[in-house]
Amino acid sequence: MIFIREFNLPLPIFALQTSYPMQLEWYHYLVAVLGSALAGSINTLAGNGSAITLTILTELIGLPGNLANGTNRIGIFTQSAAGTVAFWRNGKLHLGRSWLPITLNIIGAVIGVIVAVNVSNEEFKNVFRFLMVVMLFVILIKPSRWLRSTDIARKTNPWIAVPLYLALGFYGGFIQMGMGVFFLAVMVLYAHYSLVDANAVKIFVVGAYTFLVILIFQTQGLIDWKIGLLMAVGQTAGGYVTAHYASRYEQANVWAHRLLIVVVILAIVKLFNLHQLFL
Repeated sequence: MIFIREFNLPLPIFALQTSYPMQLEWYHYLVAVLGSALAGSINTLAGNGSAITLTILTELIGLPGNLANGTNRIGIFTQSAAGTVAFWRNGKLHLGRSWLPITLNIIGAVIGVIVAVNVSNEEFKNVFRFLMVVMLFVILIKPSRWLRSTDIARKTNPWIAVPLYLALGFYGGFIQMGMGVFFLAVMVLYAHYSLVDANAVKIFVVGAYTFLVILIFQTQGLIDWKIGLLMAVGQTAGGYVTAHYASRYEQANVWAHRLLIVVVILAIVKLFNLHQLFL
């Protein structure tokens, strides 16, 4: 795959790139849709579903890393939009009290994606492995903290909140993978949101900045719209259905916490290649 930016000729919006390293068969498309549906569900209730979609894009479809990173954002945007609608309809999304994390995350994300299109994120992924290990301990220690109801009277220190939310946004714009996990940790443990309410804000924030991120990636020719839109179908379905039922199910916080543990453990196994010990 030749990047258009090498010739300084940005692609027009919604241009399709269809040249893949190998011939795609029908089952490639099936796996892409089903895998993205699972990723959309995981992203909505926990996070790190991009580990699935990025693997499909790079290992199954054969896209280069930066192109896969940009293409992945299409499904993230559509699943976020669908999840936002579901959470909103069921009274779980309250934008008024969440304006600070929303605004600062979007600003940070724009900065992050500008860096992402010019700098390789491979070295940062090495740091990400150890961040996941730390996060596992954070999730497992005092699990009751993750099952609380939203404290609407909670006041945050701006000297802590501002850089924290900006850093979250920067990370999301830069690499996206695992952003949902870190966002939930901040919103639940620091801002004292319930897991479901934190997920509602997360979905809205990710959708808002991802729209801007897509525009930036597209100007660099780093989006394959054909496969991206296909996977968006699965991610949108998974995101909407999960958000709808999570908003109505009384034990949603409990199951979200359990899924979060599973997601982080699987991420650690994959990142450290621990699965090879059993092969």
